[in-house]
Amino acid sequence: MEPAPGPQEKYHLITRNLQEVLGEDKLMAILKERELKIYWGTATTGKPHVAYFVPMSKIADFLKAGCEVTILFADLHAYLDNMKAPWELLELRTRYYENVIKAMLESIGVPLEKLKFVRGTDYQLSKEYTLDVYRLSSVVTQHDAKKAGAEVVKQVEHPLLSGLLYPGLQALDEEYLKVDAQFGGVDQRKIFTFAEKYLPSLGYAKRVHLMNPMVPGLTGSKMSSSEEDSKIDLLDCKEDVKKKLKKAFCEPGNVENNGVLSFIKHVLFPLKSEFVVLREEKWGGNKTYTAYEDLEKDFADQVVHPGDLKNSVEVALNKLLDPIREKFNSPELKKLTNAAYPNPSKAKPAEKSTKNSEPENVVPSRLDIRVGKVISVEKHPDADSLYVEKIDVGEPEPRTVVSGLVQFVPKEQLQDRLVVLLCNLKPQKMRGVESQGMVLCASSVGEPRQVEPLDPPAGCCAGERVYVEGYEGGEPDDELKPKKKVFEKLQADFRISEDCVAQWKQKNFLTKLGRVSCKSLKGGSIS
Repeated sequence: MEPAPGPQEKYHLITRNLQEVLGEDKLMAILKERELKIYWGTATTGKPHVAYFVPMSKIADFLKAGCEVTILFADLHAYLDNMKAPWELLELRTRYYENVIKAMLESIGVPLEKLKFVRGTDYQLSKEYTLDVYRLSSVVTQHDAKKAGAEVVKQVEHPLLSGLLYPGLQALDEEYLKVDAQFGGVDQRKIFTFAEKYLPSLGYAKRVHLMNPMVPGLTGSKMSSSEEDSKIDLLDCKEDVKKKLKKAFCEPGNVENNGVLSFIKHVLFPLKSEFVVLREEKWGGNKTYTAYEDLEKDFADQVVHPGDLKNSVEVALNKLLDPIREKFNSPELKKLTNAAYPNPSKAKPAEKSTKNSEPENVVPSRLDIRVGKVISVEKHPDADSLYVEKIDVGEPEPRTVVSGLVQFVPKEQLQDRLVVLLCNLKPQKMRGVESQGMVLCASSVGEPRQVEPLDPPAGCCAGERVYVEGYEGGEPDDELKPKKKVFEKLQADFRISEDCVAQWKQKNFLTKLGRVSCKSLKGGSIS
């Protein structure tokens, strides 16, 4: 039997691979006296995805260090966060989370009997907790509450009061779960510092806070439940895993914002302590890496090819997902999944389909719209009114796009500009050059005609998904069939608002950083 780890070894296990620790001295002092009590909470909103393996692997570290670990299914938080989980789905989604998180933990060998599982509504509706919410609201400023939730609570144009309550409830959870420490992503930092500031004002102790790094998604931005292309769902079939990895941003030699490399670093390496790059013998054969830094260096030096890296991740990931898929293949859990996450893009069944009826649901989530960066702009060799652009949309190679913007936008204004690109139109030749997308632009209603490319929010990455508010979760069509005229039907309701925001039926076009807009064409159309 192995000897129990000492305080220093426990400290190393608890803090390894973390981005930041608030309260290091207090953590060490507790470890010298007794076992640490710690909790990790997850709001039961969108479907958990593979990046959830990052906190799961840390939970394994906590247990190795002898910690008493509580996992909180924060169902009430899910409702308060701009109603990301509608009240009628709350119970179903919480049950889904309980099942899928436990399946993840089992897939990486974490013993469930050593963990305590709690639902927020088990104690957050009690008289004592409710009174503390009121006590806290009497000392917290609106400024501090808004600032604390800025990185976590969904930011909208007209925020709800519930979003201001969210940070206070998360702070109180530390007291009511009777823990020494809270663990979360570094995006929780403002809530953690909020808790450190305000809990003592109620007579409660300041806790230790442990923060994981945020994992970039496959498009290079944060891996998000609401951005379908940025993440791999835990129940995705092998074909979907292959398809999403194939589309993932993984430029040769580029280690910045590389979602595939980041996934290896933060998910696969901590679980196995090694990673095997699978290659044919003619390219050097398989190579096992026991230090992530060596793999990153070889990729930067282009010793490792993006295709081999993606294939290797695919194999390793499917090994983790297989037992989860198998568990959720039961009729009971299939039914739970469909009930907790009904598909918004599925039309309600029609009583009877006629020849002229439209059985499919025409919704914005069927459009594959992404942020693109214009790498080069040239005049079309055979058409004076057309540009031929190379646009990076987060794929291994830039797309060739032909657009009729010559008389509206000077070439130098397009070069290196962020644009909004429709990516799943059927490619078509325009005067001999195949166009692989459409740059979406605002267009004035009257004469003379004015055209302005739509502008994503500053700071967006190439490949980041653009979606319509309320339609974040649907899966885009692989390719829009011209005869179905899906884009044309949706485009009929595209408009520019009076404050220059792109909209569909008065719902905003968004990225994770905010609204898509144009410079000046109020009330215009979008084409």
